[in-house]
Amino acid sequence: MSKRDYYEVLEVSKDASPEQIKKAYRQKAIKFHPDKNPGDASAEDKFKEAAEAYEILSNADKKSRYDQFGHAGLSGAGGGGYGGGMSFEDIFSRFGDVFGDGFGGGFGSFFGGGGSSGGSRRRVNKGTNLRVTVKLTLDEIANGTTKKIKLKKYVACNACKGTGEKDGSSSKTCPTCNGRGTQTRVVNTMLGQMQTSTTCTTCGGEGKIISEKCNTCFGEGVVNGEELVELKIPAGVSEGVQLSVSGKGNAARRGGINGDLLVLIKEVAHPDFHREEDDLIYNLFISIPDAITGTHVEIPTLQNKVKIKIDAGTQSGKTLRLRSKGLPNLNGYSKGDLLVRINVFIPTSITKEDKKLLEQLKQSDSFNPENKKHESIFDRFKGYFS
Repeated sequence: MSKRDYYEVLEVSKDASPEQIKKAYRQKAIKFHPDKNPGDASAEDKFKEAAEAYEILSNADKKSRYDQFGHAGLSGAGGGGYGGGMSFEDIFSRFGDVFGDGFGGGFGSFFGGGGSSGGSRRRVNKGTNLRVTVKLTLDEIANGTTKKIKLKKYVACNACKGTGEKDGSSSKTCPTCNGRGTQTRVVNTMLGQMQTSTTCTTCGGEGKIISEKCNTCFGEGVVNGEELVELKIPAGVSEGVQLSVSGKGNAARRGGINGDLLVLIKEVAHPDFHREEDDLIYNLFISIPDAITGTHVEIPTLQNKVKIKIDAGTQSGKTLRLRSKGLPNLNGYSKGDLLVRINVFIPTSITKEDKKLLEQLKQSDSFNPENKKHESIFDRFKGYFS
């Protein structure tokens, strides 16, 4: 099933301000929140869909890529994959600032449920993003491709399954913050008492303390490792495009949210073609006799070889356009063209016999450029294009 347009999901226009996008997401999240729609699978899907849309549209870089390339520009798999891959806990943790403290604490206090966290906002660890550069040939760009790359990264510790806890041990509630992850302090000022909330210094905001740390990862939950990642590159990408693969970055400490893998596209120069957006440029060199009398020549394309006609009297600089022989658009709406630029080859050295023939041709009216003086500007310009 194809993804819906993110602007359609949040019911905002493409020129909506960040505040309008935030407000629209807040309304959707409240409407489809699981506490308000118990057992409703459809509401759950819409809740996650709204989170995915907000994940993209609230981030300037991701929004820019989405506006330019659609879903294909956000992931090596051709889509976002953010909300669909996040649990409710992930969503609540990432977007708690949209609603305030009540949102981050499992939504219980926000919706009047009085959750056990009491409106707390525990810290959820987030793995860092990884960046790689992938080189692609024009043939791979034209057809799309799959690349397998081996990443050196932080991975979840096998010994403790990423918990950071020694086998058989367990974590306990932080005695300082009582599991809330924050410490509340009351300060007396000239304006009266002011209450502030800060991250708990004992547990670092996690709300729990490991009683015995894993001997392999020393309580971090991650170790240095490798992962073989398969990247599906959509057809039509270009130099400098950055794709994002959710969750394939560094693993997070103690079971948090993995970072993303950012894939930067680099094009490998082609021996025959030069790229201009979705069009390909091919420089064809022909001899002076062929330019004068006309001929048929065979040229390469990305798919096969084709034969084209060179009309008699073809001028150097003329461009022939072969429709839909270029590269596909990233959004899949169209294909570019192959532009064949004609270059008449002028030799830098000739034999005595060649020179005698040319001297004879110079006497012919057909080779006298004076005869072209009265040609209109329009006719002269038209000669450069078929």
